[in-house]
Amino acid sequence: MSESDLVADNVAVTLGGRSILAGISARFRPGEVTAIVGPNGAGKSTLLACLAGLRAPDTGRVTLGHAPLLALAHRERARRIGFLPQTPEVAWAVDVETLVGLGRTPHSGARGLTEADRLAVRAALVRTHTTDLARRDVTTLSGGERARALLARVLAGEPAWLLADEPLAGLDPGHQLDAVDLLRGFAAESGHGVVMTLHDLGVALRLADRVIVLQGGSVIADAAPLAALTPEVLARAYGVEAAVVAGTAGPLIELIGRRDG
Repeated sequence: MSESDLVADNVAVTLGGRSILAGISARFRPGEVTAIVGPNGAGKSTLLACLAGLRAPDTGRVTLGHAPLLALAHRERARRIGFLPQTPEVAWAVDVETLVGLGRTPHSGARGLTEADRLAVRAALVRTHTTDLARRDVTTLSGGERARALLARVLAGEPAWLLADEPLAGLDPGHQLDAVDLLRGFAAESGHGVVMTLHDLGVALRLADRVIVLQGGSVIADAAPLAALTPEVLARAYGVEAAVVAGTAGPLIELIGRRDG
């Protein structure tokens, strides 16, 4: 096992007497973009929260390298894993540069930003195309602009792992393409990896190196995109008839209709 591998080992979560995750095991390696897909209620966001150390599994564990994730000090965990929630909240009115600077908290603590911190903030603004928003009040941003600013905050922390819950939601097509390039580039950096949840199966097919399909809290496919997103798997996960077809920029998933029965 690599010192940077992120591993779920028989992770199970139960809420209100209902099994949300039913003993999931998966290994995530640096250099890869992994997309977790599945229908609503399949357990995608819960799995991501466990991988980020934000939720303790009821049974099983998550490790980072050779260490149990929850045994790491909070600041150490935050330095190594950056988490972007699906519906992030901004608690107060600050400008975008200040918001992005909060991503340096695991490094700077309460002493204020150093020059190295400020350089990391500027680099994150450039990577997310938010430099022109730096002086804008976050509360005045559109949903897509806010999504990019919050991604910049995560990147400013320079984590080894980026875990993102629906990171493309709310972005217009152009900024979706920018985000795809950014995520691919992040995973290509030495020692870095990306794990994200997605609803758009076409994006998962084209963006990810690997796709994990959840259904009912269990893994029903874990493979390269074309091997994971087969018509048989899509029928089982979503109850639909679908086909993988050739598109101009790569393979596409064509939804034919609801599966009979």
